[in-house]
Amino acid sequence: MGEPSTAPSVAGLDGSRLVQGDQEASGSSSSISTGGGDGSDTIGSVKTISKDLFNLLWGNKVKYDVFRRWQQGFAFSEYEPSALVQRDGGPCCVIAPVQAYLLKTLLMETPGHSFNDLTPDKCKTLLIQAVCQILMKCKSDMYRIVSLRSDSANEPMQMMMTTATTTTTTTTTTTTTDGSVIRQAGHDVPDALGGHTLKEAEEARCSPATVDVDPAAIEGAASLLAAHYYRNNIWTPDAFHGRIGYRELEHIDDVQRFYTQNFHILTNECGVLLLLYTILQTKGLGSILSEMSDPSEPLIHDTYGCGSQALINLMLTGRAVPHVWDNDQDVGGMTLRGINQQSDIGFITVMEQLQYCTVGFFYKNPKNPVWVMGSDTHLTVLFSNEKRLVSPETPAEVARRVFRQFDADGSNFIPSTMLQDLMYTLELVSEPEYVDLMRSRLDPENLGIILLNAFLNEFFPSEKKSMPDTFDLLHYNGIPNSNINNRVLYNKGHAVLLESDVRMYNPSDPMLTCLQTKWPNIEVNWNGNRTPSLN
Repeated sequence: MGEPSTAPSVAGLDGSRLVQGDQEASGSSSSISTGGGDGSDTIGSVKTISKDLFNLLWGNKVKYDVFRRWQQGFAFSEYEPSALVQRDGGPCCVIAPVQAYLLKTLLMETPGHSFNDLTPDKCKTLLIQAVCQILMKCKSDMYRIVSLRSDSANEPMQMMMTTATTTTTTTTTTTTTDGSVIRQAGHDVPDALGGHTLKEAEEARCSPATVDVDPAAIEGAASLLAAHYYRNNIWTPDAFHGRIGYRELEHIDDVQRFYTQNFHILTNECGVLLLLYTILQTKGLGSILSEMSDPSEPLIHDTYGCGSQALINLMLTGRAVPHVWDNDQDVGGMTLRGINQQSDIGFITVMEQLQYCTVGFFYKNPKNPVWVMGSDTHLTVLFSNEKRLVSPETPAEVARRVFRQFDADGSNFIPSTMLQDLMYTLELVSEPEYVDLMRSRLDPENLGIILLNAFLNEFFPSEKKSMPDTFDLLHYNGIPNSNINNRVLYNKGHAVLLESDVRMYNPSDPMLTCLQTKWPNIEVNWNGNRTPSLN
């Protein structure tokens, strides 16, 4: 496509002046690059987004039902001031990580706050801080904030014009860009135009001399149409992608100020999607592709609408790696990338108990006592006020983690020939004579293996863990139907670490099964004798 043609500037969502070209006015997607090596063009102060990014996120074709489930803004529960509400299945891979960072800020940086005492302004600030923390992890060179061009007429007006709307119309049938038909309730746009049709208003906007219509009325009608578009949730993928653009900001303080002044960008009908696109655009297409193992797999499942593990990892760590184990693993000459450092927010999943994956130390032992919990279909959040749950790694814990890097099968032993490399990695004395002595002590029967427990008892015999025996846990699930009386509230439980290992897979209690991947000997008594749902 050619360069955008000159067109009137109109007010954007944030009050800035955006210049619209023929791409938007025609109702077609503005996502296709028209020049520039980075796959984006400048339209005023706003740039368009590469179509490749859309394909990476959704695949080659976006299903309307999947896209519809992602259309929601960030909204707090009326029963729990700091708990975000999730309307449909799918966007939990964005909402749950944002909730986790919000709780991390609340627990670690503002201690002493009662959840019930939080004001709307405080929760607004917490949400913006959570968003900024995620963006800081994803930043490559600039922050690229994605928003909608809520401009004069653009797609809604074009859609209305094709239906020959008149002043007496009470119901409008609109054919969208994907061919579907949507019926819209009657509105008062013609009244705002002084009795003129929308087609005449559009002609007046482009050629003011042809029709006598008040320009202010045109802008007002366009705003009304955009608001109607939001209220009735009729965004199609093409309409949405044809309307979004991003602006670049250099400093995180600028980002925080922008969202503070334009908080509606997060809370409007497309707020979750706009943040997701902001994160992807800030990270950069090239960086995301370099971290994924299979770029042909979309980040959002094309049938179920759930996010991939790479997208979850991007939200939590800033890296779109596909695996949850520690560091990279070499399998048959192929490098499989995992989590490369201790995360601010943890991740545990019931899928590990089912042996679909192995969650590493970095995720199970985050810097803050907040974990995103994964079931087979949904993400929730677990958190605690007990800071001792995430004490820094002890030397023995470091040794256990490094030992497992040499124990690829997870069998809790390594070949005795690897002992010298293990000791060298742990910065223990690794001279050949000393290693031979240790090998004879750790493998007295000359079986050719070194057991994990024997190794830890030899080099770290007296080290004790700082983990408390009892502590409180709280659980968040943003879907109302998964909460008692459809009220999104934090569920509290009292946890006890038993002396014996009681780990077993109990399909009737996925919550306990998931918790046992982190604490094998845990038992939790939940308030009200009702175990929270992971789904």
